[in-house]
Amino acid sequence: ASPRHASPPDGGWGWMIVAGCFLVTICTRAVTRCISIFFVEFQAYFGQDYARTAWIHSIVDCATMLCAPLGSLISNHVSCQVGIMLGGLLASAGLILSSFATSLEHLYLSLGVLTGLGFALCYSPAIAMVGKYFNKRKALAYGIAMSGSGIGTFILAPVVQLLIEQFSWHGALLILGGFVLNLCVCGALMRPIALKEDHKNAPEFLEQDYVPEAQKQDLKRISICSPLIKVWSHECLCYCSWKEYDFLLMPGFMVLAVSVLFMAYGCSPLFVYLVPYALSVGVSHHQAAFLMSILGVIDIIGNITFGWLTDRRCLKKHRHFCYLFAVGMDGLCCLLLPVLQNFPLLVPFSFTFGYFDGAYVTLIPVVTADVVGTSSLSSALGVVYFLHAIPYLVSPPVAGWLVDTTGSYTASFLLCGFSMIFSSMLLCFARLAKKIKRMHLQSLTNDTGMKQCIWTNGAIAYSVTAELDQKDGEFLAVDRNSYSSR
Repeated sequence: ASPRHASPPDGGWGWMIVAGCFLVTICTRAVTRCISIFFVEFQAYFGQDYARTAWIHSIVDCATMLCAPLGSLISNHVSCQVGIMLGGLLASAGLILSSFATSLEHLYLSLGVLTGLGFALCYSPAIAMVGKYFNKRKALAYGIAMSGSGIGTFILAPVVQLLIEQFSWHGALLILGGFVLNLCVCGALMRPIALKEDHKNAPEFLEQDYVPEAQKQDLKRISICSPLIKVWSHECLCYCSWKEYDFLLMPGFMVLAVSVLFMAYGCSPLFVYLVPYALSVGVSHHQAAFLMSILGVIDIIGNITFGWLTDRRCLKKHRHFCYLFAVGMDGLCCLLLPVLQNFPLLVPFSFTFGYFDGAYVTLIPVVTADVVGTSSLSSALGVVYFLHAIPYLVSPPVAGWLVDTTGSYTASFLLCGFSMIFSSMLLCFARLAKKIKRMHLQSLTNDTGMKQCIWTNGAIAYSVTAELDQKDGEFLAVDRNSYSSR
């Protein structure tokens, strides 16, 4: 059994977990981004329009995010290592089968569904493992781990273009299929860790009458929600399921979830249509692939620098505002993109968009952990990435339909930009409202955060003790006791 730690170790084997997550993001998100380089090849080979061809990238992204809770479920109840290794095998099989595709429908199933499912089993569990091993340096650890997406895009974009030229898209997909088998190696690095926070509900649970005495002894030694327990009651299963997802009713998480929906809608089409857009304004194939490489390498700088900056004491309390600022800046970049119609102007766009894309991608798990806590991080990330699914599915085809209908990319990019800016503004207003509420509550409390208030109602007086959460400015518990008549 893994040793139990009072808090995340912030180092040691944790750096190997970061390295494993770094490789996972290369093999999943970077490979997904590079599928856009196949866009023109698929369109020419199968003779289809923008909207139908865009479904390939949409289904990959949608399947990856839609099945993210499944990845979290396997990670929580079986093993993170098993889940990632299984995902690597499925993703590799999907890419290899795609190399033999004879129709777009074939690619929808193999490259879209099968590969996307494999990526889903790997992505959120690997990210959650980083949060288990780090606390004080969590943002920096995530910055390094998530930079794999940018580094992978920077390296893979020109490599994939070269593979297409040398071996056609069939051979390029076959080679990528072998490459993503490295996910199995990443899975082997994910050594589990037990934190005391994970067992905080055990005492309450062990008091329940429906837990047999013999099972209580086992529950004291292992996690209460472990699948290794052979004797289960219906109440036990319901209790564990609720405890895993009780964060869904938290107001902070609800606001974050709605914001993520609009952010996901805005960010996806850019990675699908940047190369086709560049080609449409006269940029060469190699220059268009180079734009993706620039976006990827600047993405790395955004990952690491924003991760390091938001770990500083002056910004650690303002991670939400750093996140919404990065999302808003990406939205502004999308609004300006239609007026950038040559390579020298598209290069600064790739720099700016790539930097802030890396910034907010790094902060998604950090902000989620701040909202729900470390013990629920794996399940919460599964839900957050699940919420990406529908926007990722519909936004590229909608953007393609707008291109086919209007004959230009302007409407598509404007819609993406406004969607991301709305996401940022929504989260900003919610945080400001919460801050105003906190200031109002703090004005009613003393410095210790405890307020003893006496209400008199006729002959009965009530003593109400309210404990104020100093971090969020919300009442955690209220103990109301009626006492003798006066």
